[in-house]
Amino acid sequence: MKLLILDAGHCLSLALAREANRRSDTELVIEHETQLTAERLQSVSPDAVIIPPLAHPLNMAPAAVMAHADAVEACLVACQSADIALVWCVSDQLYEDGFDVPIDEHVVPAPRDDSLRRLVRTGNRIRADYDRHLIVRLGPLFALEGSHAWLNELLDSLVMGENVRAAEDVIFCPTSADAVALSLIGMLQQQSCGADAWGAYHLAGTEPVSAFTFTSMVRTQLSTHLEGRGEQVTLGEVQALKHHHDAKLRRVLNCRRVLDVFGVHQKPWRLEVGRMLDAWCLTRDQQGVDDTGATS
Repeated sequence: MKLLILDAGHCLSLALAREANRRSDTELVIEHETQLTAERLQSVSPDAVIIPPLAHPLNMAPAAVMAHADAVEACLVACQSADIALVWCVSDQLYEDGFDVPIDEHVVPAPRDDSLRRLVRTGNRIRADYDRHLIVRLGPLFALEGSHAWLNELLDSLVMGENVRAAEDVIFCPTSADAVALSLIGMLQQQSCGADAWGAYHLAGTEPVSAFTFTSMVRTQLSTHLEGRGEQVTLGEVQALKHHHDAKLRRVLNCRRVLDVFGVHQKPWRLEVGRMLDAWCLTRDQQGVDDTGATS
């Protein structure tokens, strides 16, 4: 199976590359940009095109969000003309106001923000115009490298002693980019074998949590890892923010359908964070650090 991945520097693109390198049944072609012409698509001739998500579209400049939507729609046209499957990954922030209960796939986002509404229109066009699509809605991604990786910047800030601010009244499911990459390749392998299960799917980590609690847990695990290595590092503190004064906003994706259809189990974010911290410490050993925590 050959996959064409857009946005080479994205943390999900890098995770897909790592996963493909461990397998003999998947070939990746990675484009640096999010733009894709019909000519380029025909020359590569992949089985599917994967577009990584805008991780935090609510916090981005509207022009950047609009440009992403335009690029996705151009990719849709190219995929239609070549009869190539399209996989578009989307942030859970499209559910701007959240829901009191876990959100099922059939619930189409209805945000108030104009930029998010533009992304929803793109999704509606994909569903209406092209059967061979997967729209995969994701929780907040975390990884150790690449753009939108979140965890790498968080670790760097804490180790440098900088305080980190995080909302305590927004509840979501942090999602490992590595787990998403593994799931996407597995889903597409099943599709290539005739599963014919196109449509929208939710893919997120287990255990809903606030950004503040997630960040605090990362700090705790980081402290434990460093102490176990004999390092004395004064970590930055985690400060709570409140955006919603009346009630907590919940963006919890119900991922039952991806389990029922593809057998994909969600990975607990605590285990994924622990695994990534092990890898982070190994890299730290290889680089070498002095007693202050600085690279030597």
